Amino acid sequence: MDWQKELDELRRREELAEQLGGPERVKRQHDGGRLTILERIARLLDKDSFHEVGKIAGRAQYDANNDLVAFTPSNFVFGRGEVDGRPVVVGGDDFTVRGGSADATIRGKHNQCERMAHDLRLPLVRLVEGSGGGGSVKTIETTGRANVPGVDGWEWVVNNMGTIPRVALGLGSVAGLGAAHLAAAHYSIMVKNLSALFVAGPPVVERLGQKLTKNELGGWEIQLRAGAVDDAVDTEDEAFARARRFLSYMPSSIDDLPPRGPRDDDPRRRDPWLFEAIPHDPRKPYKMRRIVESVVDQGSFFEVAALYGRSVITGYARLDGWPVALMASDPYFYGGAWPADTCQKVERFIDIAQTFHLPVVYLVDCPGFLIGLEAEKTGTIKQGVRAMSAMWQTTIPWCAVIIRNSFGVAGAAHRNQSRYCMRYAWPSGRWGSLPLEGGIEAAYRADLDAAPDRKAKMAEIEERLNKLRSPFRSAETFWIEEIVDPRDTRPLLCEFANLTAPLRRPGPSTHQMRP
Repeated sequence: MDWQKELDELRRREELAEQLGGPERVKRQHDGGRLTILERIARLLDKDSFHEVGKIAGRAQYDANNDLVAFTPSNFVFGRGEVDGRPVVVGGDDFTVRGGSADATIRGKHNQCERMAHDLRLPLVRLVEGSGGGGSVKTIETTGRANVPGVDGWEWVVNNMGTIPRVALGLGSVAGLGAAHLAAAHYSIMVKNLSALFVAGPPVVERLGQKLTKNELGGWEIQLRAGAVDDAVDTEDEAFARARRFLSYMPSSIDDLPPRGPRDDDPRRRDPWLFEAIPHDPRKPYKMRRIVESVVDQGSFFEVAALYGRSVITGYARLDGWPVALMASDPYFYGGAWPADTCQKVERFIDIAQTFHLPVVYLVDCPGFLIGLEAEKTGTIKQGVRAMSAMWQTTIPWCAVIIRNSFGVAGAAHRNQSRYCMRYAWPSGRWGSLPLEGGIEAAYRADLDAAPDRKAKMAEIEERLNKLRSPFRSAETFWIEEIVDPRDTRPLLCEFANLTAPLRRPGPSTHQMRP
């Protein structure tokens, strides 16, 4: 006697689970230009690698003989799989079952998904649509009561932010708890003209007198500029590709080290055009991203949060195959000065690098913190202190290259102080307590007021000070360790990556990474 009857029952229930919310709701999902959760998982993971957990959990209906007559699966699907041959955990909302709301969720699945990733020390990818198992006013009627707010299992989300890479993809309208899951990630993505993110959606907000469409309230441009989400792409398949690429720079957990990538670019490569990349006129901007692409392994730069805190470019790259976290000033925005949002961006980026043992490379052109009324209203100095403190707390290797400006307190925030830091400067480097432009007026006001020709006196003082602030004068007293030919930057950065690779140590960070 065998167990074929029971196995047939299992297969029947699995087939019912694979129907998700039923043909009509699956069609509605497709008609809206969105994939189903099973299709999403299949496209994200390596082929045939997904092992689902809790597949037949859901709501069943039985007849008078206790025989199954209908079955609706839980609206959260999760399990284990592989991305580029590396194991991961993936979990996602099924919008075809009650729009992903709490009425159809089983909280134990959400919690076990997070805990599995934590305990197995595997990256977690969350595919979010709807409320992510959050609340619905219908829950009052279906349960016969109103719940005191609580987020069961959120402690696992917090723990995972300091333990494993957590990636979140917003693949439709995301609100409430779903929005929290999308924001609580080391890397988050939206799909343009398909995704929207908000604390509460348009019908709720309309009661405040604000009648807005989904895109007007929480479209991708709003959320990327606000820093709530890191990236936006045109299609779901692009989102899956970006998620896979982000994970390629990361270790599986804090107990591992980021894996070395391909070594198909000469570490001694020197690009001649770098010699004239920086204009002699300090007021003229230049394209920093072109410099970044030149000095890292070709095609390896992966930018994140491009529309947020735009005076600093952040992303991940490889140097002779070694993954690094790369920051670079962008003189096209505030001349590279740091406003409050840039400070917040830098703080979070450095915390991620520290958590996952990524050395930092910083290409510096910072004239200081942003000044003016708006800068004061947004608490720039407070946010700047937090960013500086994040740098000083790091124990990861650093390499700073002063490309042009490094002035004031923000200019000082270009290296950590608790670990050996390699530092170089290009001949175009300029530094000091504050730029001469504007500083002369304050420091030499009496001389200027007494001069018969104020303009000529200003030119005389400026010429004198420019000679004194030559980077070579600083090198004479070892205020800067090395001034280098810009064309040597890539070989020096690759040397840094190779020299510091043995210094990386797995394990917990000196401080917990917060969502």
